[in-house]
Amino acid sequence: MTERAAVKAALKTQAVETPSWAYGNSGTRFKVFAQQGVPRDPREKLDDAAKVHAFTGVAPSVALHIPWDRVDDYAALARHAEDRGLRLGAVNSNTFQDDDYRLGSVCHPDVAVRRKAVDHLLECVDIMDATGSKDLKLWFADGTNYPGQDDIRARQDRLAEALAEVYGRLGDDQRMLLEYKLFEPAFYATDVPDWGTAYAHCLKLGPKAQVVVDTGHHAPGTNIEFIVATLLREEKLGGFDFNSRFYADDDLMVGAADPFQLFRIMYEVVRGGGFTADVAFMLDQCHNVESKIPAIIRSVMNVQEATAKALLVDRPALADAQRAGDVLGANAVLMDAFNTDVRPLLREVREEMGLDPDPMAAYARSGWAEKIVAERVGGVQAGWGA
Repeated sequence: MTERAAVKAALKTQAVETPSWAYGNSGTRFKVFAQQGVPRDPREKLDDAAKVHAFTGVAPSVALHIPWDRVDDYAALARHAEDRGLRLGAVNSNTFQDDDYRLGSVCHPDVAVRRKAVDHLLECVDIMDATGSKDLKLWFADGTNYPGQDDIRARQDRLAEALAEVYGRLGDDQRMLLEYKLFEPAFYATDVPDWGTAYAHCLKLGPKAQVVVDTGHHAPGTNIEFIVATLLREEKLGGFDFNSRFYADDDLMVGAADPFQLFRIMYEVVRGGGFTADVAFMLDQCHNVESKIPAIIRSVMNVQEATAKALLVDRPALADAQRAGDVLGANAVLMDAFNTDVRPLLREVREEMGLDPDPMAAYARSGWAEKIVAERVGGVQAGWGA
């Protein structure tokens, strides 16, 4: 198989999970701008996600968020997804929107609040059992805003205790994916602020606990690809939440702010075996001023382009330059791959998969945007509000 054929074969196996909440009304913490045709329930979110998969060919699963996607019959929701060529992916918990969580959830000083939070996480595992989902994704807004507000070490003990109980409930083929975030809404001490804290908890828990890297959850200048390489080396990289940040955690379209960073991350994924390993490539985005479905299609395409460039890196030439101490030569190998226009290659890949070579144009011609605006009238639009 030629190098070009091998790259194309790898790209055809790629899968990018889209988030249910990206199809609903979501945006900044200041204002959510409602759009016409937005889904009114989880099933309509899946209908939209099916269009993304139909035009990209590489978005076969949808992440759920509980309680935003709560339904009476999760097995029926899974069948609805299957009927549309999809499967249900990671189940995301929510322990940050209830008044009881003002001082935290699993780290709260009140045992009753902690019990409520853990029970919700266990409910999410029950939902995984019903939907066939294998990943429980946890992000905690827990932390403190003032020195002395609570005992920092005690909060870590409470976190460990909660995680251990939920970990023990997981099935043999299920995983716990622990996400971290530098700050916000806790501005003095965040309880899971970095990959090291997440890694330490996952290491203690066992092999079914892994770390999620959200590309928007780091301080400016952080070398995210170093984190990715290290977690892959330790076999603790569970997945990504792909997005872009211009200020703090904006959850904007992946690759929009720094496509070179996304390329560098994907190179470490390819180099470290993460492209073929059990690493979940998920989007975590909010589309507030841009049309939602086209923005998700574009985001999937951005991940594809970064991956294609990463696969094109001449790794033997790079290794030779590194061994020789050829600093500029090694950098040039990476830059040659990054500067390659991979759009013609990806058009070929899509045509070989029986897809339109231009997903954005194909969606625009499909009439789906006009159809949902006309049909989704009345009811309550899905969204988390702000």
